[in-house]
Amino acid sequence: MKCNVDISYKSLNKRNEELCGDHVEVWKTGNSTIIILADGMGSGVKANILSTLTAKILGTMLYNGSALDECVETIAKTLPICQTRQVAYSTFTILQIYDSGETYIVDFDSPGCLFLRDGKLLDLPFYECEVAGKLVKECRIYAQANDLFILMSDGVTHAGVGQFCDFGWGLEGASQYVAEHFAANSNPSRVTAGLTEHCRDLYQQSPGDDTTVAAIRVIDKKPVKIFTGPPSNHADDEKIVTEFMQLDGAAVICGGTSANIMSRVLQRPLEVSLEYFSADVPPMATLEGFQLVTEGIVTLNRVLQLLRQYNEGNISQTFFAELDQQDGGARLARLLIEDCTDLTLFVGKTINAAYQNPMVPFDFNLRVALIEQLKDAVQQAGKNVSVTYV
Repeated sequence: MKCNVDISYKSLNKRNEELCGDHVEVWKTGNSTIIILADGMGSGVKANILSTLTAKILGTMLYNGSALDECVETIAKTLPICQTRQVAYSTFTILQIYDSGETYIVDFDSPGCLFLRDGKLLDLPFYECEVAGKLVKECRIYAQANDLFILMSDGVTHAGVGQFCDFGWGLEGASQYVAEHFAANSNPSRVTAGLTEHCRDLYQQSPGDDTTVAAIRVIDKKPVKIFTGPPSNHADDEKIVTEFMQLDGAAVICGGTSANIMSRVLQRPLEVSLEYFSADVPPMATLEGFQLVTEGIVTLNRVLQLLRQYNEGNISQTFFAELDQQDGGARLARLLIEDCTDLTLFVGKTINAAYQNPMVPFDFNLRVALIEQLKDAVQQAGKNVSVTYV
């Protein structure tokens, strides 16, 4: 079975700096996913340029099949050496996960990589070797579903330096925090948000170094399918419902008319709730065989809002408090962010009679615009999306 990966990363800038000296790159090859976290020496513009350059060079070369020694040699020849410390201006960690599960990790002078399997923190079998005159650590394992890898810049391990502890809480402190807080819920976005926010607290809200966390979870394929809007030809209802039901994945209906079509064709009772979990999002319904049955346009707009917030990197405990709400918009957004690898949208082309009221200006073009924006947001979140208009 092909390994899918769920990826999230977040950075804190060093105090008084507008640019982060760390950089994360994600590359998809024909048979693998490559994640690179580079940490530029120092901070500010110089560190940002050098970490970005490092990550992009490594990503481009690995994507094109270059060997590790070529990559490291190129980095060594391209980046300047700090005259004071006599070390390269950028360190890095590379994680490459192949579709087969084969996993390759390279660490050059970084804190390393934390690894959780079955909720337990395990040591990775790193070995040291010399590559292009540089001492690097390498590791090869086979990943399994729900394995979690956490890459960090040294801003994480230095958190608390001179305040809560002399030299920061270190790799041991970070490891213990991860083991205690994310053994049960290893969702990458919650890991990156939780770990970076705890680092901010250790820095007393004033980070003394650029701080970056990248969390990567190996997952099985998790398809989701959404049916929204009545089909253009009423006579095709049964055929389209059959096609939709034959697709794999968690089934969702968005829209009252759509739900009634499903209920009628499938001959299953639709039970409508009058319970409001949010004043801004209409209540939901239940239909056998469907994970969610929600209202249409208003709910999808709420989903889009949460997805955009997620894509912009505004992931914090406040964001997750919103995402954990029980209204239809939050529940669907949570499904798409945390439990979806592939999304299929079946979009009806008939204008819903509910929108014929002149006080509610709506036409099919607006629905298409909303669906296209939703598609873009879900793709930006790292999912595969297909749209079928019916």
